[in-house]
Amino acid sequence: MKEFELKYGCNPNQKPAKIYMNDGSDLPIQILNGRPGYINFLDAFNSWQLVKELKAATGMAAAASFKHVSPAGAALGKPLSEKLKKAAFVDDIEGLDESPIACAYARARGTDRLCSFGDFIALSDVCDVTTAMIIKREVSDGIIAPGYTDEALEILKAKKKGAYNVIAIDPEYVPAQQETKQVFGITFEQGRNEIKLDDEALANIVTENKALSEDAKNNLLVGLITLKYTQSNSVCFVADGQAIGVGAGQQSRIHCTRLAGDKADTWSLRQSDRVLNLPFKDGTPRAVRDNVIDGFINKTEEDVCAEGIWQNYFTERPEPFTEEQQREYLDTLSGVCVASDAFFPFSDSIERAKKSGVEYVVEPGGSIRDDQVIEAANKYNMVMVFNGIRLFHH
Repeated sequence: MKEFELKYGCNPNQKPAKIYMNDGSDLPIQILNGRPGYINFLDAFNSWQLVKELKAATGMAAAASFKHVSPAGAALGKPLSEKLKKAAFVDDIEGLDESPIACAYARARGTDRLCSFGDFIALSDVCDVTTAMIIKREVSDGIIAPGYTDEALEILKAKKKGAYNVIAIDPEYVPAQQETKQVFGITFEQGRNEIKLDDEALANIVTENKALSEDAKNNLLVGLITLKYTQSNSVCFVADGQAIGVGAGQQSRIHCTRLAGDKADTWSLRQSDRVLNLPFKDGTPRAVRDNVIDGFINKTEEDVCAEGIWQNYFTERPEPFTEEQQREYLDTLSGVCVASDAFFPFSDSIERAKKSGVEYVVEPGGSIRDDQVIEAANKYNMVMVFNGIRLFHH
């Protein structure tokens, strides 16, 4: 296939639209079902690069859940705890523990379920039946993977009344070294960001505490590789091989950190007994549960514990989850990692990270206040790496 005509570009008024190779060669994809759109392909190609690099760096299956060209979640294929399975709504999926790629997607989708609503999925490995069964019941726009088992493909083809987007990509495809884009009719050209992120990027530990475990290294790599394909400015919190909070596209570094940290806190609190034991009415849709849980934790637009409202969702009125109770739970967290796509210009991001259980930090370094940032990390006995690598993505 030399080119593929799109229904429209980013918006319906942007026509005509298509994808093609500048050198006239075949596209490195097959569209097995559906008709992906412009933004679908942006998500597909960015997320595929992310999971491919995660697998290359760690040797583990990887998955990502993308929305509007940034990851809502990204994860390695590690087995889930029973509480995490319940929080991610996959505790009833048969064979989950035996499928690393299904575990990876369960984690990626379960990170930020509000942002993953209507996601585009990327898998580093062939999509199996177990993974397809998770995807089957989620609201999703499409998937890209190096392949699909016959049974998995049939399950996916049945989604969205047969319109679900399924893309197979050639895992051996290597893009050209130079890439171009146009803005306002003006062509930009640059070398592709081929920076390799591996253990060598974690060698320069600048804090007094230099005890960087193998698990922590893996988590920091998950954070860095996730940021490589996240709209900048960006910060990523990681735990147990999973990006648990991504702050994307913010103008201020501390706003990135707060956003990512708040999402990480929500992910953690979803696994608390207070949330896992909420008395939902039978038949409450998954998306509604996600919104209600978010309201229960974050006290958002609707007070889900208020008289006249709780009856819509619960069989009995739950007691509110107070700030003090949440803080007590969050204070038990440890071992969390945080990665930043550019240096922390002030120590405020370290102070915010500490509140979410962060013990490991990776950032480029290079700020005039590096000494203050290192001092803050030392105060909390954190391990901080200056990798010297900026990872802006636009």
